[in-house]
Amino acid sequence: MLLAEIISVGTELLFGEIVDSNAAFLARELGERGVTLHRKTVLGDNLGRVSEGVALALSRADLVVVGGGLGPTDDDLTREAIAAVMNETPAEDPELLAWLRGLYAARGREMPEGNRKQAWLIPSAEALPNPVGTAPGWFVRHGEKVIVALPGPPREMQKMWREQVLPRLPLPQRALVHITVHTQGLGESNVAQLLGELTRQANPSVATYFRKTGIDVRVAASADTDAEARALLAPVLDEVRGRLARWTWGEGDATLAGVVGERLAGRTLGVIEAGSGGALSLLLADEPGLSGTMPHDAAVTQDHRRLITLGLTPVTLKEQGLVSEQAARELAAGAREHLASDVGLSVVVSVSGERAGQAYAALDTGTAQYAASVNWPGDPAQVRERAAVTALGLAFRALANPAQGGEG
Repeated sequence: MLLAEIISVGTELLFGEIVDSNAAFLARELGERGVTLHRKTVLGDNLGRVSEGVALALSRADLVVVGGGLGPTDDDLTREAIAAVMNETPAEDPELLAWLRGLYAARGREMPEGNRKQAWLIPSAEALPNPVGTAPGWFVRHGEKVIVALPGPPREMQKMWREQVLPRLPLPQRALVHITVHTQGLGESNVAQLLGELTRQANPSVATYFRKTGIDVRVAASADTDAEARALLAPVLDEVRGRLARWTWGEGDATLAGVVGERLAGRTLGVIEAGSGGALSLLLADEPGLSGTMPHDAAVTQDHRRLITLGLTPVTLKEQGLVSEQAARELAAGAREHLASDVGLSVVVSVSGERAGQAYAALDTGTAQYAASVNWPGDPAQVRERAAVTALGLAFRALANPAQGGEG
């Protein structure tokens, strides 16, 4: 078993100014290759703390991956920290220095002297080429253990990881296969309760994860060969599928917006949003390959006069209010009629006041109408996102199986 730790270096990460997407990427990459990840650590730009963190991780793990701190400035200290842990002195590598100078010369610029530290190496380090940046990585061997230093920019890090690091790593020979099942409409504790004893077994493992589109369930199995791992996975995956069938909307790389697009089967979709700030339209618009139908047209407004022209009746607005099921139903019909679409989808949301967190969604196909609601407080961004996902969940259920879409 290969044990790994990830150390993310950068004061901006420590203070939350930048989201640490690199660690998430590396964790997935390691897991998919059968590497056991024990810890992820975030450290600020401090030589003593980074050196201590690397030394401690190296004492516990076979593989230490350090991200960030490879730039040319005084607060980029990853090289110095690794050198201190290895008790070695960095020196300029002539080939790296020539490569760096060539990068700047090719752009008609002279390399700043500060960049010379990016040409440093220690005796136990091998330079990892960086074809899309100026910061080479390090691959450091310490007996049977390895330290990998990667640049912070995700585009540089991911390319270096795939092209330079993976071929050098002593990866486990065991095969690992996994499938992620996507659900919507249940909380994580509800999903865990339905799965019961399945979440307590080790191989295959069954784990739940919160996502903005619902709860994901990852089923993974490892064995000596891919075929054996898949055979081990199959019965547990079938059991998970069976227990969650009512709430499942897809698996693997599927997206909720994407499966809604598939269920439309070429029909155009009109969307009206009130109070959600366009969150639903953004989820739909971000889905590649479906721009012709999703959404065909959209209106995002809280202006009552505009909403009345789109199908909201003054009676409903006065007696039940904008954030009501009846208003959502009228706007879903209006989205189909006034936006000249085959199917209308609406969402009305309250993000502040006593009713903050209340939202209604409705879908109108021309022959049937469906509605759903959610009432869960949060900050405005959370409420809007939750409302948009509720609308997509309603659309998926109604278009996949009209009998399950919601109250007709």
